[in-house]
Amino acid sequence: MKKIAFGILLAGTTVIAGCGSGGDASDPLVIGGKPWTEQYILPHILGQYIEANSEYTVEYEDGLGEVSILTPALEQGDIDMYVEYTGTGLKDVLKEESVPGQSSEEVLEIVRAGYEEELGATWLEPLGFENGYTLAYSKDSGYEAETYSDLAEISQSEGMRFGAPHPFYERQGDGYDDLVATYPFEFSATESFDPAIMYEAVQSGEVDVIPAFTTDSRIGLFDLETTEDDLSFFPKYDAVPVVRMETLEEYPELEEVLSGLAGQISEEEMLAMNSRIDVDQEAASDVAREFLIEKGLIEE
Repeated sequence: MKKIAFGILLAGTTVIAGCGSGGDASDPLVIGGKPWTEQYILPHILGQYIEANSEYTVEYEDGLGEVSILTPALEQGDIDMYVEYTGTGLKDVLKEESVPGQSSEEVLEIVRAGYEEELGATWLEPLGFENGYTLAYSKDSGYEAETYSDLAEISQSEGMRFGAPHPFYERQGDGYDDLVATYPFEFSATESFDPAIMYEAVQSGEVDVIPAFTTDSRIGLFDLETTEDDLSFFPKYDAVPVVRMETLEEYPELEEVLSGLAGQISEEEMLAMNSRIDVDQEAASDVAREFLIEKGLIEE
């Protein structure tokens, strides 16, 4: 049976020691995830669906870490799979430049080829929803903007303040510097926030605009207005299971089983599931199970 142990290097990098998928198809599949709402749900959607539709068993490492932790964990075989977003794979992992207007299919083709060549992993079929960026502002602000260009025009006369998590200011290609180079924003100030605080900050008026995530339930919870990326600045961020190629060899039915989840989750459905955790404080495993039952993907 697979075991995963965690240690921390002196440099502060989390390291996972374990055998991953080094066993055979009788070993549990290890599914990882990132430490935020949606990513606590998705491993259970994958895992419960796999167990209901195959003889395979599953172990969860949900909340394991962000992409900088999950990518080496996947490459080294400490986890077998997790759900990643195509734009993240493109920009943060492969360090590829995005092209404005690039289609979902084009981005998926690039990341699939890149991961297979560099990481020994592949991208399966998209789950059906995108969790991308949207610039959001409070409905109480008095602003009237439908697009990023509308917001940029307002910023030139209103002295708007921009707030985002610190990593957003450091991102290359799809971060703050490139955003203001693409759109003529003239922000009077910028602030860094923990993602958990960012939504409250824009609602309270501490800042005027934030880069929110399109499936984040806090958009509705904090009564925010969202805008359209009319110049297609951000790449596509379609949610897709990423699996080690060795795992697919050792678990020969896995790819076919997971194909049953392709296109099954809409943005509205993901947003509703996130809300059940953020607002109603339900357990991620319960939310995943009820979703799968309601969709007729597993039996009650």
